[in-house]
Amino acid sequence: MIQRPPARDALAAAVALVLLLAGRAGADLDAAPLLVVAPPVMAAGALAWARTAPLTSYVVGTAALAAEALLVAPGTLTPYVNLLGVYLLGLYGSRTHALWGPVVLLAGIAAYFAGGRPAAAGVPVGVVAVWLLAWAFAYRTARRGEERDAARLALRDEAVAEERARIAQELHDLLGHTLTVMVVQAGAGRVVLDTEPARARALLETIESTGREAMDELDRLLSALGEQAADPPGMADLPRLVARLAEAGVAVRLDVAPGADDVPRSLHSSAYRIVQEALTNALNHGAASSAIVRVARVGGALTLEVVDDGRAPHAYAPGRGLIGIAERAAVLGGSVEHGPTAAGGFRVSASLPVPERVG
Repeated sequence: MIQRPPARDALAAAVALVLLLAGRAGADLDAAPLLVVAPPVMAAGALAWARTAPLTSYVVGTAALAAEALLVAPGTLTPYVNLLGVYLLGLYGSRTHALWGPVVLLAGIAAYFAGGRPAAAGVPVGVVAVWLLAWAFAYRTARRGEERDAARLALRDEAVAEERARIAQELHDLLGHTLTVMVVQAGAGRVVLDTEPARARALLETIESTGREAMDELDRLLSALGEQAADPPGMADLPRLVARLAEAGVAVRLDVAPGADDVPRSLHSSAYRIVQEALTNALNHGAASSAIVRVARVGGALTLEVVDDGRAPHAYAPGRGLIGIAERAAVLGGSVEHGPTAAGGFRVSASLPVPERVG
């Protein structure tokens, strides 16, 4: 099915047809009227589809140029319409189709000069050069446009990938910690279910409350993604985080130095997530029974240190949690160190630069 040309292209074709026919008015031609009118109609009509079917349009227009020159007489304006056609082919044609432009134009120009009076030797060469320059300029313009579009798409895809990674990290930070705590609590409940039913009941209640908190935090995250952002957890929420770990059987001592919480809100959120992930790592991988969390201002940086007594492996590879901690710190221009301690536990330390306040 032939696609209807855009209105502006149809209007341009109509104007071209009027000019081509006007150029033939009063000419002393021996050809039949149909042969006189048909080539201009074909050449002008082809322009209407130059945007939607550039190669077909140029082939038809060039055929009209050749037919007019061989069957009637070379027109004075038809070559200019053909020049516009080869420019549009280079501009709108695909890479493969546009490359046919020079081949088609050479055939058309050869027919045009073959049907007219002999021209000086340099004229056909000059015409070909002009046509090729027009085509090359349009072709290069189109390719640059494609390169810009490709660059914009690449930037968009990169932004989408970064946003997906950020959401994945947020979900990991949120659910990874909570699920780890719930699994540990469920395991403890299973052990004491028959011997200490009251304690098992308390553990089940803790699992329920932990799950509800996770649902609330997940709802907060989804609201933030929907541009209805609530305040994310910060350093003021660290005591609640420590209490949750205590319910899971890990004794955590929280040591926040005076003035350590006097930092921008962005650092509050990152500090909370880093401590949360470090404690989750201690609980999930090291089977720690106790840990110390230290938060302090050292110079122009906020320092976070989590040391546990878990079983640190002799050879370890950073998992997603530790990688996420490093990525969070890197975004803020900070650094992270982690590894086994001399006592056999594990240590995670982060240093986040504190921006200077303006005014």
